[in-house]
Amino acid sequence: MKLTILGGGGFRVPLVYEAVATGATGLTVDEVALYDIDAERLATITAVIEGLGEELQASGRVGERAAGGEGDGDGGFGGAGVLPKLTVTTDLREAVAGADFVFSAVRVGGAEARTVDERVALNLGLLGQETIGPGGLAYALRTIPVALEIARAVAEEAPGAWVINFTNPAGIVTQAMRTVLGDRVVGICDTPIGLVRRVGRLLDVDLVAGEKGTDGQAAQVDYVGLNHLGWLRSVVVDGEDRLPGLLADDAALEEIEEARLIGKDWVRADGALPNEYLYYYLHTSAAIDRITAAATTRGEFLAKQQGDFYAAGVEAAGAERDSETCCSSPLDLWRETLHQREATYMAESRDEERREEDVAGGGYQEVALRLMTAIATGRPERMILDVGNIGAGRQDAPASERIVPELPAETVLEVLCVVDGDGVHPLPVAPVELGRLGMMAALRSSERLIMEAATTGSRDAAWRGFATHPLVSSPELGRLLLEGYEAGHPQIAELLARG
Repeated sequence: MKLTILGGGGFRVPLVYEAVATGATGLTVDEVALYDIDAERLATITAVIEGLGEELQASGRVGERAAGGEGDGDGGFGGAGVLPKLTVTTDLREAVAGADFVFSAVRVGGAEARTVDERVALNLGLLGQETIGPGGLAYALRTIPVALEIARAVAEEAPGAWVINFTNPAGIVTQAMRTVLGDRVVGICDTPIGLVRRVGRLLDVDLVAGEKGTDGQAAQVDYVGLNHLGWLRSVVVDGEDRLPGLLADDAALEEIEEARLIGKDWVRADGALPNEYLYYYLHTSAAIDRITAAATTRGEFLAKQQGDFYAAGVEAAGAERDSETCCSSPLDLWRETLHQREATYMAESRDEERREEDVAGGGYQEVALRLMTAIATGRPERMILDVGNIGAGRQDAPASERIVPELPAETVLEVLCVVDGDGVHPLPVAPVELGRLGMMAALRSSERLIMEAATTGSRDAAWRGFATHPLVSSPELGRLLLEGYEAGHPQIAELLARG
């Protein structure tokens, strides 16, 4: 079995490799192929992974690869795993050729481009954030053409592959890729699963797996929304919705990061636990004030932090090759940087440091590996995923057959699904309340216009997309945003000049 990781020089890639190598879900992967357009970043992450592999072998968590470099080849369950064969390339089609699964985790323009996304918005008094608000739209506008190129390459070089999209903004990027790959592309995000797990810990029930209660029925959760705009609306255990009791209990809410971020009184009044990114919609002014009061934006922090890491990683890798002991190993440098990165995540929304139990968890790599395992082996899993409102081949079916009938068929929603050997099966959700539906519709309408601009080069569509985003709502600001992003992003300027 071959797994290809696009954006293979990305900072979080070693987490994926470790989960695959140790067989965290029992799945055997024979080859991991890393692809990136930046050969230097790719070399640094390769050095980290090689150090990680040596450590895993020394600790006995994995064995050595047999002569010839091949595993058992069945893509099934193994015992103590062996290190997958690692290949690296800067050629996209070479990377995806023959892949069984493709993880797409690209960042078009790198962390430097993210800083432009943030600053253009902040300079206009608007929210400057990676995926929420105008910054997220700018990110999508320059990413969608690349995502479509990836989708076409996979369709031609690995038509049977499943694509698991990590690339943000995950909802609209997954929706774009579905126009080429249909249901064989799925978006993932670890924030809704993190929320469900926190609630499960309080109830002492594995809500993700659907642990059976004393009545013999699996626990049920109702989570619905778009990526980074969703709500946990019910948690049924032993036939009883336990969410109202949690919402009424201040001590319980204190243990739920999302309630602390957004406000215990608000989540109690709203009757639901929100995805943590709702902070930016519900406390927009406070978020802007906190971001602008900081010395740097999150993008600027990461650009410097990662720039320092990759520069030091190249030096450390060279020192290791020369048997010098001047500095930390690439693996040690990566771990130090990772801890700082995770601990400062969404720092502008917090008055305290993140708690260890909130930092800990499987993350994207664990969700993706469980998804892979369920498809490859047929062992059913439950997880919250970004999927089409209806199957790709059923766009003309009656609206009543969609997950959320009021939204367009092609909309990518974030809902609980069952995954097995036959694919991904979204579970039904209760009717969506008007207020939540309105927020979802307004955001997706704006993103739909950005997708039109990304695929046609229409400057008017881009303007309308920025102007009608719910955190902008102004033609004048929309025009200024568009002009700012054209000036700051050559990719966007070139795209719209062709329209």
